[in-house]
Amino acid sequence: MQITLIAIGKTDRAELEELISIYAKRLQHYIKFEFRIIPDIKNSKNLSEAQQKEKEGELILAQLQPTDTLILLDEKGKQYTSMDFADFLQKKMNSGIKNLVLVIGGPYGFSEAVYAECSGKISLSKMTFSHQMVRLFLVEQIYRGFTILRNEPYHHQ
Repeated sequence: MQITLIAIGKTDRAELEELISIYAKRLQHYIKFEFRIIPDIKNSKNLSEAQQKEKEGELILAQLQPTDTLILLDEKGKQYTSMDFADFLQKKMNSGIKNLVLVIGGPYGFSEAVYAECSGKISLSKMTFSHQMVRLFLVEQIYRGFTILRNEPYHHQ
């Protein structure tokens, strides 16, 4: 299985970019991992929230292959403990899917077309985090999940 993380807009903090890169590199030890950035929509100030979600949705859907399993990072998604998230990853690997695609949307969320294509939604917290921080938290949790599955000493229960 491969995991692809897709996010809207580039990370504007070098410190966050460096930390994301550290965990992405660590993940390569366990699984094929790819982090794709979809550039911000140009002239988004001239668009309504709905129009921006539609345009971002088209760009997200254009990244997908028919065999991909799409999971959205969404405030209404299921919350997991780190142990439960590790189990979620194991079940996805056991199911034989080729590519698990996790998507962090833009500031207004996802279009209806993207919701229609997704297989599930995950929420990292009831709190709201910046989209920049969510990238780091998610990559770290994926890494943590694989260390849990391998019984490595990174996660302490």
